[in-house]
Order: sequence, then structure tokens, then C-alpha cells
Amino acid sequence: MTQKKRAVFLDRDGVLNQSIGSRPPNNKEELTLIPGVPKAIAMLNKAGFLVFVVTNQGGVGLGYMTPHDLEGIHKKLADEVGKQGGSFTEIMACTHKPRAGCSCRKPKPGMLLTLAKKYQVDLQRSFMVGDRDMDIEAGKAANTTTILIESNEKTKQVADYTCPNLLTASDLIVQLDSKI
Repeated sequence: MTQKKRAVFLDRDGVLNQSIGSRPPNNKEELTLIPGVPKAIAMLNKAGFLVFVVTNQGGVGLGYMTPHDLEGIHKKLADEVGKQGGSFTEIMACTHKPRAGCSCRKPKPGMLLTLAKKYQVDLQRSFMVGDRDMDIEAGKAANTTTILIESNEKTKQVADYTCPNLLTASDLIVQLDSKI
């Protein structure tokens, strides 16, 4: 029997890249990575984790950007991380309108569950990292350990851990994993 893999699921905006005011980037030119992100991803890769991005991108459904724009953003994100030796196993986006009622839009755990099934991920040994309630809710619903990245967002959900940024969260994940 094949042993299931460990994974880290990452929200995108506010965790990997900076927002433009209160909105996400709508094209690759607007994408700016948060300092330390490439190093954090490489650290998780080196520790043996699958690394996924799970992001709500309702701007596609609402017409603020095209699917091609979103692909460009994600290609640039992967390229920037790759320059420092990191890589994503897969980037998954819910492009439905915010109130479409789909099962993939966080706070529902659809994206996490789909990726876990596709890649044989042990969700109980995996982590969800995000900066908003919907990320923590999705992580809890998928039975992962949750880490909240501190932000200006008002949160009601209580994550398992809170960190100031992804680099600190990645250090914590590697430390926690070594104790399992």
C-alpha cells in the first residue's frame, strides 16, 4: 500500500503576493511577491511536502480578468518561485462568481479535497495556510492543520497557529512535521 503524501495548501493573495489595495492583481504586471515567499516554498519542497495554491479568483467570473490573464499571473508566480529553487505541485483556482454556490470556492473545501484525491494526500498530516476566515474554514473542513498569516483582515476563525508571514509559517511546518 502506498503511503499518502503530506501537503501544504496555500492561499494566494495576502500569503504569496501583495494585494493592490483591497483587490487581487488582475494581470501579471500587477503581481508582486511578498518577500521570503520563494525561499519558503523551496524550504517546503526540500522537506518533502507537495505544495499547492488554492485561490478564489471570482474576478474571472465577474469579468475583471480573463482566464488568460489568470494563467499569466500564475505562470509569473511559478517562475518567480522557481528562480530560487521552489515549485508548486499545482495551482488551482475557483473562477466562479462569488455567490455561484459552487463546491470549490473557499470556505468550502472542494479544491483541497480534489487535490488530495488526485495526489493521494493525507489531509490529517497536511496544512492550510491563509490570511482570511474562509481559508481557515476550508482547512478545518478538510481536516488539515490551519495556519493564519497575520494581516489587516478581521478574523473570527481560530487557526491552529498564527504566523506573521509564509517564511515563518514554513519554518513552523517543518518543525511540526519533524515531531510527527
